[in-house]
Amino acid sequence: MSSSNFYHLNLLLSLLSVLGFGNATAAGADTAITRYQHAIQATESCESCHEKNQVKAFNSNMANDCLECHSSGENDPVVSVAEKEDKKEVKKYVDPYVDRLKIAPPPEATAGMSVPMFYSETRIGKKPHEMIPIPAGKFIRGSDHRLPDEGPEYTAETNAFWIDKYEVTNLQYKQFIYATNRKSPNHFRNRTYPEGKVDHPVVFVSWFDAYDYCKWAGKRLPTDVEWEKAARGTDGRNFPWGDDFDVNKVNSPVRWASLHMEGDTMPVGSFEAGKSPYGLYDMSGNVWEWTDSWYTQYPGNQWPSENYGELYKVLKGGSWWDCSFYQCGVSAPSFNRSYFKQNIKNSSFGFRCAKDDK
Repeated sequence: MSSSNFYHLNLLLSLLSVLGFGNATAAGADTAITRYQHAIQATESCESCHEKNQVKAFNSNMANDCLECHSSGENDPVVSVAEKEDKKEVKKYVDPYVDRLKIAPPPEATAGMSVPMFYSETRIGKKPHEMIPIPAGKFIRGSDHRLPDEGPEYTAETNAFWIDKYEVTNLQYKQFIYATNRKSPNHFRNRTYPEGKVDHPVVFVSWFDAYDYCKWAGKRLPTDVEWEKAARGTDGRNFPWGDDFDVNKVNSPVRWASLHMEGDTMPVGSFEAGKSPYGLYDMSGNVWEWTDSWYTQYPGNQWPSENYGELYKVLKGGSWWDCSFYQCGVSAPSFNRSYFKQNIKNSSFGFRCAKDDK
């Protein structure tokens, strides 16, 4: 298996364990296989974003490799991983996120929301967003407790900058395409957004689309370091609102799964209680957000990957959709990141803009 496919396999396993989906032993194999079969079927849409050979290699190795190594019970936070081929040496570790993602019985669809799911008249406006100032200084970036490309945790530093309070909306992006004669996003019809989604974040935008909109608005895309600081603050919290996951503070796949409903984007700023320490909305969930940064290793990171370098751009924040290829966005902690080619567009990619402090 290539380092890229091995990486994605480990990424999937880590995130499945985060949700308490440890693989069963022989007694529970049917349940485990059902979960993996769902993931395999769901990867049919993965080729819209990932290279076809990556998807095929991932599918062919996923189910068998996972079942060979993992043996934890369904609700067991202790994950067992065989280190040797004969399975005689087994490493165990406690997943620190299992309990945090256990959720209460399904809430009402609008639980935690401060606005309706759909409406026609904008509450945000059509002009580029108001911006929030982020002071210069240090903050804790990354994590030592989850995926190998998210660490090691270290102290990063930024200059002062400004960043949009909300993700760019359908209505705002409509002004851009009319002003520049640019092609409409895939979900637009007759050059306008779907009914009721005036303030939903624009999706089906590539990195180039996001870059050009921000430039048109007199702004720029944030770096991934700036983005994480704006989402996380300086105290090293896991989510914009604190350390513990809360299904009523974020538009995430976990929320939709708890409701047994098909997911969707929500109006920007739907969760008052989900704001970041600086007052930014939707820094977890809703849509993945393009940044200006290449996907590179953090200082001191020893995880080998052929994907590091100036090949892919980083997206931050997770989204409403669980793409299953590597479970992107299942919990969307502030240190979470994804990486894609600049021309990729789908229903879970959006953006917000930033600018230098002057």
